[in-house]
Amino acid sequence: MTKITKAVIPCAGMGTRFMPITKAVPKELLPVIDTPVLSYIVNEAKQSGVTDVLIVISPQKEEIRRYFSEDKELENKLLSAGKEDVVKILKDITDGVNISFTYQNEPKGSGDAVYKAKEFVGNDPFYLAWGDDLIVNPYPVMAQLGDAYEKCGNNIVGVQTMLSDDIVKYGVGDVVKSEGKLHYLKGIVEKPPLNALPSRLASLGRYALSSEVFDVIENTPVGKNNELQFTDTLALLCKEGKVCAYEFEGVRYDMGDKFGAMQAYTEFALNNAEFGDKYREYIKELAKKL
Repeated sequence: MTKITKAVIPCAGMGTRFMPITKAVPKELLPVIDTPVLSYIVNEAKQSGVTDVLIVISPQKEEIRRYFSEDKELENKLLSAGKEDVVKILKDITDGVNISFTYQNEPKGSGDAVYKAKEFVGNDPFYLAWGDDLIVNPYPVMAQLGDAYEKCGNNIVGVQTMLSDDIVKYGVGDVVKSEGKLHYLKGIVEKPPLNALPSRLASLGRYALSSEVFDVIENTPVGKNNELQFTDTLALLCKEGKVCAYEFEGVRYDMGDKFGAMQAYTEFALNNAEFGDKYREYIKELAKKL
C-alpha cells in the first residue's frame, strides 16, 4: 500500500471561543511558549513522513501564510546582528516539507473545508488534522494512524477512550468488532447524548484517509446549520464498512478550548529544558498561597 506523504490541515474557522485575540491573530497561531499550535502539527506531519502539506485558510487568516513563508529581509537583518541561531529556528519552520494553501471563502462546514483539498490530494491517501488539536507522543500520531491504515486498508479515525462526560462534545464510534486497538465501525455519531453513547471511543482530530472521501463528500447531505459536516461523510463511509477507528497513544490538548490550552501551556512549560525547573518551583510556591 502507498505510504502517506500528504497532509491536510483545515484552519478556516473563526475562533470565536478565543475572542477578542482571534480578531487579530488566528487561533492556530496562538503560541505554546514560543511556537504556534499549527507549527507543532506541521512538525508532527514531517516526523510522520509527510512531504506536502495543504493548509486550508479563510481570507481573514493571511497571517498563517506569512508565518510559513520565507522572510529574507528578516533573515538578513538577523544575520547582520550575528543571530545565526535564530535564523536556523526560522528556517526549521518549513525545512523538509512543501507547504501550500487554499481558501475556504465562506464558513460552509468541516466537510466543505476538507473538500477544498481534492485537487491537492488527487488519488493519493492523506492525513487530515484539525488545526486546534495538539497531540504529543514520541511516535507521532499521524504515523501511528498510517500504520493502522496499511494494516486495515480502510479509512482510519484516530480515537481515544474517554470516560468523562465531555465525550458528548465529540464524534463517537459505533463498533462492530475490535482487534486490539483497531476497531471496525458501523457508524459514527456526532455529539451523542450520554444516555445514547454507542461507545466510549471519541474522535480526536486525526485521520488517515483515502481519496474516495471526496466522492462521498459530494454525496453527503447538508447538515446542521446548513453546513456540510465531515462526520456525516464518515458516517456514510461507515455504512459501507470502510472506516476503522484506531486508539492512538499520545496526550491530546484541545487548543480550541481555553482550559485545554491552559493545560498545554502549563505542561509544556514544566517540561521546558530552558526554564522548566524554575517554572516548577514557581508553581509550587504559587500553590502554597492558594
